[in-house]
Amino acid sequence: MFEEKIQVKYSEMDYKQAVKPSAILNYFQDMASENAENLGFGYSFITKKNLAWFLLKYRIEFMKYPVGVYSLTLKTQPRGYNKIFAFRNFEICNGQELLARASSCWALVNTVTGKMANIGEALEFNSGMPPYQKQSEDLDFEKISVPEKIDFESVFDIRYDDIDVNCHANNCNYIIWALEPLGFDFRSSHCIKTMDIIFKKEIKFGSKVLSQIEIINENNTLHILKNFDTGEELSLINIVWS
Repeated sequence: MFEEKIQVKYSEMDYKQAVKPSAILNYFQDMASENAENLGFGYSFITKKNLAWFLLKYRIEFMKYPVGVYSLTLKTQPRGYNKIFAFRNFEICNGQELLARASSCWALVNTVTGKMANIGEALEFNSGMPPYQKQSEDLDFEKISVPEKIDFESVFDIRYDDIDVNCHANNCNYIIWALEPLGFDFRSSHCIKTMDIIFKKEIKFGSKVLSQIEIINENNTLHILKNFDTGEELSLINIVWS
């Protein structure tokens, strides 16, 4: 288990001093990148092989959403890999108090062909990531339905600053686009309890994102992001609120 203590910055909080969901996803992404680099299958290693890690799924459960917390302990552990998928777990703690747990699923993609690579063959893994065997601490990824009716929607331009090292929009922006149409009143009166995310397609600079939301009930929202020009589905997100 790789562990790091961080100081939460004011820029990572909303007006209620709750850590922004996008900041939490950035924490996870940065920790995963640093840990992978230390273990020999990070960015500097895989780019030489024309490979890139693509995040496919998250399941995040909050025991207590971080509000008014200025110091956090982040933990991550690569859980293993099979032929085409790799798995990683995360924890967020306030001291000894567990605030959140998350599981994630990743694929290794050949950046020339666009096809998924056989992870074991491509990286010649050592003991830094063993073959995957499910354990009790691994959260189950939930299926996410496509919204049947649209209650809110907005369109967003992909800005230069949205682009990451792989030259497409960073996945942490997806949650910003997904939540923005909910509006101030809903966001200010709710906290995320669980969040399931499926990343289906990347999008690049110069495109537009259509963000649509179905309100299932007061404590459940269903989100879909699409490429505004082509209609391709980019992401599905299901959130349970408290």
